[in-house]
This record gives sequence, structure tokens and C-alpha cells, in this order.
Amino acid sequence: MIQLKDIVVKFDDFEALHNINVHVKEGEFFTFLGPSGCGKTTTLRTITGFIEPVSGTVSMQGRDITHVPIEKRNIGIVFQSYALFPTMTVRDNIAFGLKLKKLGKSEIEQKVNTIARKVDLSDEQLAKAVSQLSGGQQQRVAIARALVMEPAIICMDEPLSNLDAKLRVQLRNELKSMQREFGITTIYVTHDQEEALTLSDRIAVFNKGYIEQIGTPNEVYNHSKTEFVANFIGDINPLTGAVVEGLRLPSGQHHFIRLERVRVNRPKEAGEYQAQGTIESREYYGLYIKYYIQAAGQTIKVIEKNDGINIYEPGDTVTVGIHPQDVMSY
Repeated sequence: MIQLKDIVVKFDDFEALHNINVHVKEGEFFTFLGPSGCGKTTTLRTITGFIEPVSGTVSMQGRDITHVPIEKRNIGIVFQSYALFPTMTVRDNIAFGLKLKKLGKSEIEQKVNTIARKVDLSDEQLAKAVSQLSGGQQQRVAIARALVMEPAIICMDEPLSNLDAKLRVQLRNELKSMQREFGITTIYVTHDQEEALTLSDRIAVFNKGYIEQIGTPNEVYNHSKTEFVANFIGDINPLTGAVVEGLRLPSGQHHFIRLERVRVNRPKEAGEYQAQGTIESREYYGLYIKYYIQAAGQTIKVIEKNDGINIYEPGDTVTVGIHPQDVMSY
């Protein structure tokens, strides 16, 4: 569907992107994930045409669009700030691009009404000025304005970052179901790991202008290819000293294990390393409890499902168990 091949982007002497290679499939929800300043938005802006690479090609459906103007790429864009016209009505905001294309009045009205229903905007809301809407409603308007143009691809740059946590989760779910309904190829930029894992078919993890790994949410989380990915995606335990020796892991490497892979107070299994430890502290999250356990000369973080019965207190003695196959080494 869309392919980036050996993309290099420079700003004066600074090389922002180093040989970026990505292939997004048709109908895929593909996320660019990474910390601030890692190159994910620069890559998105290269796809949309706001930035021209110094070398490499951008292709869409097999056609080279590297030097094609923004307005001729047939790519919908949803910005972090939404970039709506605050004094115009919601209806006029959504219709803006259609009017530029000089479509007939009745056709514009029909398209706007259809898309408004799909993104759950009422007739009453269509008549309001954008400035009268909540953040979540404005976000729907921005998505509707992009989708009404029937683009081949929609690109979204941190579209949920301005919303409060509860609304972000709600709209995240709506975004995914909308994307499934429309079947539109979506490229999504975020620094939020949970958002990326929840929404994506595949994820490209960026770091300092490079892509460290491309894979499904399960691949980047459970089979992180690099130490950076392992540390950036979710929480993780670095393993040291006695644990490394007990597991007979190779020296000279860094070893990590995910919190939910550590077993607490379970019968010892074949090949498993176990050590006695003490609960230092805990964090209560409702569905689960996060424990900090002092064991084998280090603090090991563990996530345990909250069953409402087996809840450990600070000072309690427990055993922790680690299987060597659950360890990621670099």
C-alpha cells in the first residue's frame, strides 16, 4: 500500500532519519511509536508531503509519490491540534475540503451527513461552532473532515494526546472500531506504549532516527529485538548477579524479564530458578497488584492478578520463580 525505501531526512547538518524502510499493507493500522524527538512525526510528515527526503522514495500503491504535492497524494491527515476552524460550524469544517474540490451542494450535504453519522456527530452538533464542542467531539470532527475526502490512507499525529485519560481510552476504542468499519489504511503516531499495543496491527519502534523493530504488538512486547525496545515497551526487570548465575545465563549480556512472567509463591517447575524474597512495597491497581520484592540481591517487580484473597503485605516472605525461556537477553 505505502512503502518507504531508504528514506533519509536532514535539517541542515542534522540527519533526522537514517535509512528508514517501512511497508504498510492495505487496510492495516500501523503505528509509529517512540519517545519525543525520535523521528516518528518526521516520518509521517515525509509520507504526507510536508517534508521532502534528501534520498529514498515514498511509494503508494506502487506509484512513486516522493515529489508529488501534498494535495495530490490522496492522504487524509488528523493533526495533534486538530487544526479546525473554530468560528466555523462543524458542518462547514467537515465540508471544507469538498467545497475546495467544487462538488455540488447536495452531494456535499449527503457526504457530510453520512460521515457525521459514522463518527457519532448529531445534527445538533453539526450546527454548532467547533469552539462550542468538547475535546472528544472536536477530535471526531477532525477525523470526519479527513475521512469525508475518501482518502486512500489516513495519517494521525498524536490525535488523543490533548484529551484526559478516561476520554483517551474511550476514543481509542472508538478509533479502532471506526478504522475496522472503514477498512482504511491508517498510520498513527504516538509516544504512548499502551495506545500502540491496543490499537495496532503492527508497530514500528523508533529511536534517534532509526527503526529498532517492526512487528505485531505481541512481537515487540514479548520478543523485543533490542534492549531499547525491551525497556521502552512496558515495564521490565533488569536481572543481575545471583539471578543471572542461578539461571546460567551468559555473562557479558544484559538480561530482562517482564513483570507478569515472574512467578510468586508457586511450586517449583523443571528448569525454573527460585529465590526467597521479602515484599518491600506494593501498588494497588484494582485488576492487578504490582509488588516490589527484594530477592537475590536486587528488587524484582512483579504483577499479580488481584483475586481479593491472596494479597501480600510489606514484610511478607515469598518465593519468586523465573523460567530461563522467559528472559530476553541482549
